[in-house]
Amino acid sequence: MTYFERATAYAKRVCGGEEVAGQYERLACKRFIDDLAAQGTDAFPYVIDEKKGARACRFIELLPHIKGDWAKPVYANGELQYAKIKLEDWQIFAEFQLFGWLHCDTGLRRFRRSYEEIARKNAKSTRIAGRDLFMLTADGEPGAHVYNVASTGEQAREVFDVARNMALREPKFLSRFGVEVGKHDITVEQTASSFKPLNAEGSTLDGLNVHGGSIDELHAHKTRAVYDVLDSATGARSQPLISMITTAGTDRAGICYEQRDYTIKVLQGVVRDDSWFGIIYTIDEDDQWHDSSCWRKANPNLGISVRMEDMEAGCRKALAQPSAVANFLTKRLNVWLSSASAWMDMVAWERCADNKLSLDAFAGEKCWIGMDLAEKKDFAALCLVFLRKDHVYLFPRLYLNESAIEQSGNAHLQGWARAGHVVMTDGNVTDFDVIADDLRNYCTRFDVQEIPFDPALSRYFATKLVQEGLPLVEIKQAPMFFTQPLIQTENLVLEKKLHFDGNPVFTWMMSNVEVAESKFTGLRQPCKSRDENKIDGPVAMFLGLGRALLGNQVHSFDDFLNSPVSI
Repeated sequence: MTYFERATAYAKRVCGGEEVAGQYERLACKRFIDDLAAQGTDAFPYVIDEKKGARACRFIELLPHIKGDWAKPVYANGELQYAKIKLEDWQIFAEFQLFGWLHCDTGLRRFRRSYEEIARKNAKSTRIAGRDLFMLTADGEPGAHVYNVASTGEQAREVFDVARNMALREPKFLSRFGVEVGKHDITVEQTASSFKPLNAEGSTLDGLNVHGGSIDELHAHKTRAVYDVLDSATGARSQPLISMITTAGTDRAGICYEQRDYTIKVLQGVVRDDSWFGIIYTIDEDDQWHDSSCWRKANPNLGISVRMEDMEAGCRKALAQPSAVANFLTKRLNVWLSSASAWMDMVAWERCADNKLSLDAFAGEKCWIGMDLAEKKDFAALCLVFLRKDHVYLFPRLYLNESAIEQSGNAHLQGWARAGHVVMTDGNVTDFDVIADDLRNYCTRFDVQEIPFDPALSRYFATKLVQEGLPLVEIKQAPMFFTQPLIQTENLVLEKKLHFDGNPVFTWMMSNVEVAESKFTGLRQPCKSRDENKIDGPVAMFLGLGRALLGNQVHSFDDFLNSPVSI
């Protein structure tokens, strides 16, 4: 079979359910099949060039393995030789598309950015190293400057050293393309091309002219500076390609999760971006992580570079040692978590999101509004809580001033504000008058029972509203109060009886929540590991939910009634 036939057959197997695959892998394959049917039309001016796609795949398969059993040298015809790379169908699916889709009129490549997320040990460094060498030597680009970028020097050399050792083990490659291999760069003098590892801060990388860039383990980048510099350094090139490849991580406010979110929108058809290639290998929401039948979803190379016995050993350890679960989920199954000591099951939490929920549907109903006010650089938060039988419905409202948004290191924050998920107030101090107006409005629309708040930062503000007749209630943020709301929130999420409006900022904050528990009393309190990990929205939720359950005496919450809380 040709490379094109293998890529197409793979996509059809995934779409037809013949290949165990997660939802995002299926969407990527469906996108390919749909694009093939639409190619060359006015609405989709791209066509497949089988020769161009096959050329990139064949190039990689001419390179030698440099790690593991495949890298052991053998003597043949009196020469020391190394086994060549053999691309699997799922790998061909990516490489063939990246180099095989061309614009009808210009003949230039379609894809300019690539986001690939996959569990460890699936040979991603090997494949990206081969891609980088192709763009350096065989892509027909004069003065091709190729870079591998990572957050640390050691990580930056991971892919580069793989490429370097590939080149050193293949004399025919060196002579054919006139390649010189240095310790810190790989160059082609005839075309003035070079390949280098980079790990510097974004401010020191200005002036780059990038033809090809690979960003390894994007989840480990604490800021977006390096990505932004690399992303903006391709303007002088006619068909640049920036490849992002990573495993899952824990920072949902970072640049990696931003690119992941965008990739999902492209795959789902929410955003159309024909220049963006993306695929994510991970288990689905309803999968049991310890069920080996779903492991292939995150590990398409299962049984090849990913050994089943290693997966089984890691799973046994996670089942026996709860502290090992997070590592197994992120590294082996490519599941995004929050911090290592996070409290909420974020996969279960995200099932509770319902973008169709509307406050208008709750007009006149009983409502509790938790309120968490803040210093000028922090979020202020309201959370409207409604009870319907044994289900809870939440509508968070998050406030932050424009100065704090502009100065924030959070890669998502400005976009969240533009999308309306954060209420941005003018100036450099969050405007409490805006919050007061919202509270007055909610009290006219709903039967507001209580507005619980912590008086530490809001006594003066609250006093004015109490004088107006709003039902504010002082609640000291202490373990005695928080223990039951924390327990009930966990139970409601796992039982799928909690629903919220899908606000992504609220989800990010929930992923930051950690729980401190007294070993003497068992009482609990929400906390965070870093100042930038905001939890204001969940705190407002706990305040509102705690008072709602206590005041409404919902009889289906047996645990709550059996352990009443006094304030």
